[in-house]
Amino acid sequence: MEHLIPYLKKLKKNNNRDWFEKHKADHDLVKEEFTAFISQVLDGLKGFDKELKDIEAKKTVFRIYRDVRFSKDKTPYKTHFGASINPGSKNMNTPGYYIHVEPGKCFIVAGIYGPETPVLNKIRQEIVYHLPEFKKILAEKNYKKYFGSLDAEEQTKNPPRGFDKESPAMEFLKYKSYLAYHEFDEKKILDKNFPKKIAEMLKVSFPLNKFLRRAMV
Repeated sequence: MEHLIPYLKKLKKNNNRDWFEKHKADHDLVKEEFTAFISQVLDGLKGFDKELKDIEAKKTVFRIYRDVRFSKDKTPYKTHFGASINPGSKNMNTPGYYIHVEPGKCFIVAGIYGPETPVLNKIRQEIVYHLPEFKKILAEKNYKKYFGSLDAEEQTKNPPRGFDKESPAMEFLKYKSYLAYHEFDEKKILDKNFPKKIAEMLKVSFPLNKFLRRAMV
């Protein structure tokens, strides 16, 4: 993916339709590079996550066009490439994996982001019922190595309604999303073996995804 980061840096400086159309061939090239990269990652994921067996890489990659209808920022294009790999389509909010490549901000994520309240409460209830199992997943050596704990960006200030305020699981019940997050240096995407490494890291997060998927049934 040698062309991807340089292209995105140029796009960030020239985020307008005229420049984009003049360099449409460059966009198509880097999208093809990124899709091939995701395809290699996906091959690795399918080795342990059988629910992805029918997923095609090209259907996981998000379009570069921004939806500006409700945004103050009217720049027409994203300055990153992203792919959402989960059972179903990339637009379904089910526990899966997300890969993000952007100059200065590259990361992988596993889990579920911002589920609707009924789904969120199912997950919370599963944690209450199976707290030792959930804590064991987060305490696993390689999980802690790559992801630390859960991404704590969004949490409720107060105990969620309907749950015992004194619950021993409360530290986990305040989360609005359940995500394993790992940042990586953008230079690593040039390593031909890095897609395999990403799959290996995400394999470590698979027990978390299995737990979350089970909760949603």
